Amino acid sequence: MTAGAAFSLPALLGAWIDGRPCAGDGEQWPVFNPALGRPVSVLAESSASQVDAAVKAAVTAFERGPWPRASVEHRQGVLRAIQAQLLRHAEELAWLECQNTGIVLRELRQRHLPRAAANFGFFADYIGQSAGQVYRQTPGYTSTVVREPAGVAALISPWNAPVALSSMQIASAIAFGATCVVKPSEQSPLAVLRMVELMHEAGLPPGVVNLVNGRGPLTGEALVAHPDVRRVCFTGGTETGRHIMQTAAGHLAPCTLELGGKSANIVFESADLGRALDGALLGIFSNNGQQCLAGSRILVQRSVFDDFVERFVERARRLRIGDPMDEATELGPLASQAQLQRVLRYAALAREEGGRVLTGGAAIPALGPGFYAEPTAVLVPGNACRVAQDEIFGPFATLLPFDGVEDALAIANASRYGLVSYVWSDHLPTVTAMTEGLRTGVVWVNTPMTRELRAPFGGFKESGVGRQGGAACEAFFTEEKVVTVPIVPPVLRRLGGQ
Repeated sequence: MTAGAAFSLPALLGAWIDGRPCAGDGEQWPVFNPALGRPVSVLAESSASQVDAAVKAAVTAFERGPWPRASVEHRQGVLRAIQAQLLRHAEELAWLECQNTGIVLRELRQRHLPRAAANFGFFADYIGQSAGQVYRQTPGYTSTVVREPAGVAALISPWNAPVALSSMQIASAIAFGATCVVKPSEQSPLAVLRMVELMHEAGLPPGVVNLVNGRGPLTGEALVAHPDVRRVCFTGGTETGRHIMQTAAGHLAPCTLELGGKSANIVFESADLGRALDGALLGIFSNNGQQCLAGSRILVQRSVFDDFVERFVERARRLRIGDPMDEATELGPLASQAQLQRVLRYAALAREEGGRVLTGGAAIPALGPGFYAEPTAVLVPGNACRVAQDEIFGPFATLLPFDGVEDALAIANASRYGLVSYVWSDHLPTVTAMTEGLRTGVVWVNTPMTRELRAPFGGFKESGVGRQGGAACEAFFTEEKVVTVPIVPPVLRRLGGQ
């Protein structure tokens, strides 16, 4: 183990199969600290054969283990014990997450880790209230609908919020009695592996949650293609999601895919402009700008456009950029060198497309070898520009004016994505028209991003397939079974009788 400022980093990360750690059996890859620009650990990739072992452990736990047959009260107890365990170790998990994501430690403490723990508490509560159905409309019969766990789930989480997003996948799968194999991103495996270890310390039976590490084309492909995987849950990029769905179709495994976004943050002249400004800054620069929910297209009504943009640019320039471990930092590094170069390429593309870079668009060499980019705001000539259409996934805002409700809807909906949208207005008819007309899975009115776990969450168009949330996850991770029983013995024809 390598000593850290507060906790310890594992020198080598492997897998977790059937309740115990396992050394990876494939190639080794460095795990980078984005703030330092250098490796801090090594990941040993899981080969296809190790993925097979993880799936078989999950199958055994599902077919012969206690978890799918456990009472609701027992599963609730384990889920709440996991919640408590994660809260006890929240500081450690936040520190580990910071080491391989560069997310500001304060954000991890205040948002990501409480959310991760709350996911387990929420599903513990949900399964205690879930009910079946009974039909008696057919004379003489009672038909009962019950839900049973669907089997083994493949859970693939992204690099931008590993613990928060993988915990949602895991909690929702195991709450309903499924077993699973988790694959975090190879860029950010540190805290997810530790979380799985803590879950077992809290009393989770072996084989219910297994974990493999490695790259998508090798480890991920072997997992999704495995014939014993009955559900696939993926959060990540749209192109990868499309490939995953095609692979899972080979053995008819249903998929839930939470994919990309290019969300419109729409500010009307009727808004509280101070709050809208705060919300727009949070919408694009929190989590270092690397979130599918980012309000990356900021649409402002023309009558207030110039003033709003001037204030937005002034505030963006004053953002405190630096070490994510520092409590004063507001914007940390991008997650990788590749992501930094992507942001810089789009800044250059904006100029080529006739846009004007109002601030940012460059790396920050003064902060050392880490992957730091200036917060960027670009005035674009139109919504058709690539910087207004492509998901850049960084602290990069595009700014466009609009002339009214119909114009705002036309611009906002002119995107291949449809994950979330933001509306800022204190005028009820405007809010009503926008919420009815926007083609997104979620519309947030006069608020930055929030999450109602009871409600379905997911996107339209290329932003995804399926939904997550209480009832949505119950439907996904279970199979419906209808049991029909006669109230009185029915009269049967006696074929072949006298």
